[in-house]
Amino acid sequence: MQALTIGQVARQSGVGIETVRFYEQEGLIDEPPRSVSGYRQYPAETVSRLRFIRRAKALGFSLREVRELLAMRVNRDGNSSEVKARAEAKIADIEAKIQSLQRIKETLVSLSAACNHCAPVSACPILDALDT
Repeated sequence: MQALTIGQVARQSGVGIETVRFYEQEGLIDEPPRSVSGYRQYPAETVSRLRFIRRAKALGFSLREVRELLAMRVNRDGNSSEVKARAEAKIADIEAKIQSLQRIKETLVSLSAACNHCAPVSACPILDALDT
């Protein structure tokens, strides 16, 4: 088994060195053994675990949710329905965020349209709306 340095693990997994250390502190990856000189020596499978974490984070999963998904990934005896339920819950969460952002956008478009950019700041409808 080839041991990898933290820099090699970071490059191969597409994350920064500080991210590797952070995930190690958070318990998402195991603390690796150290060489006689004190350098961390990561097993090659750490790269795939970090890629999994990075992809899950890119899909909007929180660290807690990533930890749960990793546990499901390790314990392959379970049923995939739980993983699907988590994905569907994340989809619902994203849909709610999209709706919220759409309402924010509509409000800002309305406020921006009401603004006469030549008026003094004291008569700005945007600032007035934020003040109420």
